[in-house]
Amino acid sequence: MDKVAQRPGLGLIAFIVFIDMAGIGLIIPVMPKLVMQLSGAQVDRAAEIGGWLLFAYAIMQFVFSPIIGGLSDRFGRKPVLISTLAALGLDYALMAMAPTLAWLFVGRVISGVMGATWAAANSCVADVIEPEKRGAVYGLMGGAGAAGFVLGPALGGVFGLWGDRVPFWVASVLCLIGAAYGAYAFRETLPPEKRRRFSLKRANPFGTMQQMMKAPLVFGCLITIFFMQFAAQSNFAVWSYYGTLKFDWGPLTIGATVALFGILLAIIQGLLVGKVIARFGAVRTAGWSLMFAIPSYLVIGFAGSTAIAIVGLIIGSISGLTFPAMQSLMTEKVAEDAQGELQGAIGSVVSLTSIVGPPTMTGVFGAYADSTGLYFPGAPYMLAAALMAIAVTILWRTMRLYAVR
Repeated sequence: MDKVAQRPGLGLIAFIVFIDMAGIGLIIPVMPKLVMQLSGAQVDRAAEIGGWLLFAYAIMQFVFSPIIGGLSDRFGRKPVLISTLAALGLDYALMAMAPTLAWLFVGRVISGVMGATWAAANSCVADVIEPEKRGAVYGLMGGAGAAGFVLGPALGGVFGLWGDRVPFWVASVLCLIGAAYGAYAFRETLPPEKRRRFSLKRANPFGTMQQMMKAPLVFGCLITIFFMQFAAQSNFAVWSYYGTLKFDWGPLTIGATVALFGILLAIIQGLLVGKVIARFGAVRTAGWSLMFAIPSYLVIGFAGSTAIAIVGLIIGSISGLTFPAMQSLMTEKVAEDAQGELQGAIGSVVSLTSIVGPPTMTGVFGAYADSTGLYFPGAPYMLAAALMAIAVTILWRTMRLYAVR
């Protein structure tokens, strides 16, 4: 079947990704206060609890991402995409009613199990887009997700003024709307003849990685993703607590700064990725853009004001070119009936960093946030810079040995 004939409309896929990421972003500005409210802890201890909430989410994603990816290779993308998005909508409603910290943890566990929307959407891209055009389209998908992070935190900051739980209800409604629209309008991208038998032996993190090791470029990129996403946990897990402690940020400021980063990524991934890859190639785009993350973390870590921290974000946004370029190269090395498995592998690697990253980053933050000891709240960003240096080294070596262009 001709790929063009199969296309369900990239705008629809991007819309679903946008809705999903907006829902995630909505709860970021209010999470610190909600954790403090439910736990009775101060900001440094709340940051550590927040890290464990991310841990609960991530460990479920680590286990279930390959399973969800394998199911999408077997039964198609649409049922996986719609059911997981709908389940996330119900889960946000559950968390909105959380009376205790334990209830909030249960909600994050369910979110982790169902957090496969991004992977299913990227599998759709590999199903219907020619290899030479995938980098640009992955950039569009990344831009849609980043745009969701623009709207989500901004709305979260505003709705957070009406109550710490209101953004959870808004996130629930957005996800359910996305699921309903997708169920009506989405057209399946994986025809029956290209589906493969589901195998639990392959549909687990370790079995999936064994399959990915057969393609050295893919495996090298996965290792790179591990270190770059581990470093990125400094922002995901610490940013709001760091700004609250060091610069006295409130929900509006947290939402605005996260939204700014989302705007930058939306511009870079949505508008520039295709042009940059066309001009310089996926290999050079991935390698050179990743290097900007190192000075970004250093600037944020030593920032003496909100303005300087924002400069660090601007520098780091350039590394948003890296992931779409790597995805384009990786999909070319994987069979058509295993694209969901590849996305599951990427999801597992990202989730693994979310398992070890938040406790590590928030633990480092907590250790250096106590004014009675060595006070340096930017310590997690120093660790992030070191991890990113490792990622850059591995990526350049992988591209030099295994990339064909």
